[in-house]
Amino acid sequence: MTVTETETNHDATASARATLRRGKPEDAQDCGRIIYEAFKSIADQHNFAPDFPSVERATSVASALLSHPRFYAVVAEFDGKIVGSNFLDERSAIAGVGPITVDPSQMNRTFGRQLMLDVMHRAASQNFPGVRLVQIAYHYRSLSLYTKLGFDTRETLSAMYGQTLNLTIPGYPVRKVIAADVEACNRLCRAIHGHDRDGDLRDAIAQGTANMVEHLGRISGYATGIGWSGHAIGETNQDLEALIAAAPMFQAPGFLVPTRNGELMRWCLGKGLRVATQATLMTIGLYNEPVGRYLPSIFY
Repeated sequence: MTVTETETNHDATASARATLRRGKPEDAQDCGRIIYEAFKSIADQHNFAPDFPSVERATSVASALLSHPRFYAVVAEFDGKIVGSNFLDERSAIAGVGPITVDPSQMNRTFGRQLMLDVMHRAASQNFPGVRLVQIAYHYRSLSLYTKLGFDTRETLSAMYGQTLNLTIPGYPVRKVIAADVEACNRLCRAIHGHDRDGDLRDAIAQGTANMVEHLGRISGYATGIGWSGHAIGETNQDLEALIAAAPMFQAPGFLVPTRNGELMRWCLGKGLRVATQATLMTIGLYNEPVGRYLPSIFY
C-alpha cells in the first residue's frame, strides 16, 4: 500500500528519530485512526476517495493485521504517542508491504522512511527472496521514496469498480475453493508467478471468499476475492472474466487490473465498470515475469 509520509530525504529539517517496536493487538485503535486520517489526508489533496471509508473500517483492518500470526507489525512512537505503523505480509514465499501510514500531524520527519527500512530489514532477516508493494499512483513522493530504497516499478495497475455483474461465462463454471483444491491452485500460481500464495489462499478459504474457475474439467484459475485486498490468477483472460463476472461483491475502491492487459481492460469497461484509481506494482529482490493472467491485491 502507499506510504503517506511525504518526506523522502534523510536530511529533512524536521527529521526526528522515532522509537520503533512490534505492534500489538491493543494498538489497533490508535493505528486505525492514523491509517484512516493518513489515507484521507493524501486522497483529499488529490481529490480522490480515501482507501478506507471510515475510522471503524481502518481500525478493523488494523486489528486483523495486528492479531494475525503471519503479519509482522511495527509501530513508531514519538513523544510517547503512536505516530505511524507498517506491516509485512509473511504468509507466502514473497513478502508484501503495507499499509504504511504516518499521522498527518507528524509529516516530514522521516518516520515513513524509518518504518519502511524496518520492514525491509525484517524481510532480509527472515530470508524472503523478494519483497513487493503496491503504490498509489497519484502519490509521487511515495514513488520517489520506494525507488530510492531500491524498489523497481514492474506494472501499472488500474482499479476497476462498479456494480457486480452476476454473469456466467459459458464453459467456465465458478465455485467455492475447498481445502482439497489448494494444491491444484498452488500449482497454477507457481506456474504463472514462480511461487505460490498458499497462506493468502488458505485465509480466503477460511473466510469464505475464495472462488475457483474450471475449464475443460480442470482448475484454470482462482481468486481469493475480487477487490482491493484479493488476488486472482488464470491461465487466460476468460478465466479472470469468469471470476469477475461471478463475484458477489467488488471490494472498494476496486479490483486491480494490469493496465497493459488491454483485452481484459476493454472487457471490464464494456461491462460498465470504470477506472477508479491507478497504482504501481513495485518489487525488490526476486521477480518473475508472470506467464499467465493475474489480478494483484493491494499487498502485491
